[in-house]
Amino acid sequence: MKLRTTIPVMVSSAAMLLATVGSASLASAGAPGSSHRAYTCTGGEIASGVYASITVTGQCNPAVDAKIFVDGNVTVAARAGFDAETAPSTLLIAGNVKVGPHALLGLGCQPNTTFTPSNSAHPCTVAGTEAGHSTITVLGSIRGTGPGTVLLNDITVGGDVNLVGGGASQAGNGIPWSIKNNTIAGNLKARGMLVAFLVVNFNSIGGNATLKKITSNDLDPDPHGIIVGYNTIAGNLSCHKLLPGVWGGFNPGAHNVVLGDVTGQCTAFSSKS
Repeated sequence: MKLRTTIPVMVSSAAMLLATVGSASLASAGAPGSSHRAYTCTGGEIASGVYASITVTGQCNPAVDAKIFVDGNVTVAARAGFDAETAPSTLLIAGNVKVGPHALLGLGCQPNTTFTPSNSAHPCTVAGTEAGHSTITVLGSIRGTGPGTVLLNDITVGGDVNLVGGGASQAGNGIPWSIKNNTIAGNLKARGMLVAFLVVNFNSIGGNATLKKITSNDLDPDPHGIIVGYNTIAGNLSCHKLLPGVWGGFNPGAHNVVLGDVTGQCTAFSSKS
């Protein structure tokens, strides 16, 4: 049960960091968030600073190597985009991240040298940042209702990740979704979306993982466009109505280690510990 005991300690440490930075010299840095106020980004870069909350209504991204601290929530409005997965940044969000219909949420990038196998990483793509690494912590939960694309790569979540509906609108259209290399203290729930591709790999999950009624419209029928592999799950793993199917990775074997019960389509490549 080591997973259940280590995650709360990590989240508590992040909360202490937020309190420290909130009273530090960032408040006088002259950034848009320097007055510790609610900030609405209508497009472009979000500078380093301490913010009461952030609302994204356009296509926005943290500045390269920005250090952004949010006391409250980050809200990505319908059809907006928050791209923190193409350049390195430090984000600490004390509240929740909320993602609206047809919106994009991308959090986290890291070089291929970070993980084994290397293709499980998500390299930064902005020129000159390929060796960079994001540090992103959400003390609350991540919640999406009908988002267009969700990309979570090597981030820490103190609560749940709950994604309902959304995705691509037609065969072969849309960006693949990824939920990989993350530490999630609570539950992971994804259901009811139409995705170009979905990868749920190399995550440490303190609660349950539930994947239901997800359809991949990947034009390549083999392998299937839904992969659930190499996860460590302290609760239960449930996989149902994943179409056209789901697989556990390129190598045979029970790659998911589950402390609770395993039900549905992920049973064949999961083991109880």
